[in-house]
Amino acid sequence: MSLSVTAIFDIGKTNKKFFLFDDDYQEVYREYTKFEEVTDEDGHPTENLMALHQWLKNLFDRILHSDEYDIKAINFSSYGASLVHLDENGEVLTPLYNYTKPMPDRVIHSFFETYGHQDKFYEETGSMNDGFLNAGMQLYWLKYEQPQVFEKIKYSLHLPQYLSYIFTKIPLSEYTSIGCHTALWDYHKKDYHDWVYAEGIHLKLPPLVSTETSINMNYNGKRIKIGVGIHDSSSALLPYIRSVKKPFILVSTGTWSITLNPFNQNALTVDDLPHKAINYLRINGKSVKATRLFLGKEHEEQVQKLVKLYQVAPGTHKTIGFDIDLYHELYSKRYKIYKWNHLENDEELTHPCPTSVFEEFTAAYQQLVMELTRLQIKSIKAAMGDLKIKRIYLDGGFSNNQIFVQLLSHHMRNMKLRTTSTSLGSALGAAICIKDQTLNSKFLRKNYALEKHIPFIIKNNV
Repeated sequence: MSLSVTAIFDIGKTNKKFFLFDDDYQEVYREYTKFEEVTDEDGHPTENLMALHQWLKNLFDRILHSDEYDIKAINFSSYGASLVHLDENGEVLTPLYNYTKPMPDRVIHSFFETYGHQDKFYEETGSMNDGFLNAGMQLYWLKYEQPQVFEKIKYSLHLPQYLSYIFTKIPLSEYTSIGCHTALWDYHKKDYHDWVYAEGIHLKLPPLVSTETSINMNYNGKRIKIGVGIHDSSSALLPYIRSVKKPFILVSTGTWSITLNPFNQNALTVDDLPHKAINYLRINGKSVKATRLFLGKEHEEQVQKLVKLYQVAPGTHKTIGFDIDLYHELYSKRYKIYKWNHLENDEELTHPCPTSVFEEFTAAYQQLVMELTRLQIKSIKAAMGDLKIKRIYLDGGFSNNQIFVQLLSHHMRNMKLRTTSTSLGSALGAAICIKDQTLNSKFLRKNYALEKHIPFIIKNNV
């Protein structure tokens, strides 16, 4: 007898993942893949959308006709700030423009000259001026830089909804993708911002539905419930919202480290701007205060530099545990060694290069994580604001980094730190969203390998 399962595609910038979960949300199957990036018309690297499309269809069709599994539902989790533009025949019109692509200054200047000061815009949309990282600005850019292409657009789909569209051919929008720093949503009006209507952008956006919406359809001879997709950070938050009753902060780590505070009810103000706070939308349209760091990307690039400097094998950093004596030594020196590529350099360097201070890779790497953790703590405090929250949950790649976890536990010792499974957060959230079941308080312990962390003993008043 075949096993009843829910299928989830969890599409990250680097790793493309496929999971099957049984009725108790236990993982029973997984597949990972990666694709080489392609380039857009300007030579900027971006997602290979065609390869992704083919992989999705081929893998799902193979599993669908397996005798081992009986797929009852499928849903999709993916990164945001990315739009797929379709013509009237449902064909893809443009590359999937990378959110790292630089936005021309003339476009940004024109936009704010027309629609007012950036501070007011920030307070209303919960989005900073981030160029292509604001998905709405991608549409504005297309309208004025590529008007012929813009005119051909029938629908612009956020990436999670495009993944769903591949299977349903039904174009839709949903809250979590609209609410992820797109500059499309007015958090005061709880509707698209006035500029969206003024520019006719709303005509390119499909009907807005609840994230929990699903389409029951016959797919290749089988009756399946197909979800509309969900933004990955909001998806990672959902299991915690459903199973944890007391206020908490979630730090979801990966290429981006996103700190999410779903208990903040106050609108953003310009005072939040220096902390790079933004708003997200939950599946029910309620706002979430969030701060973000390009932490995983920064860590990856700095480690690559260290590997070359110290001539060690790639992956060596994964074997290094937390050394408390080394921590006390490094802390007492108050070093600032690393110049960031993607994070704000708000302190002067004490030394120009790690090799000028450290003879071995191990010390240089622990110093790197110490400096990154300091930035993460600032980000957490900014998301928390004045609220008295006593719990932090840490998931994603950095929950496996012993140095990072120990440092976070120590420096946030007034809060209870719990780490959860490193790879399932957004995928499980997407499964929960489409099944729409009530979760009990034991869910995280049972499904997320929940682990408590005790701060290490302070030595010499450090």
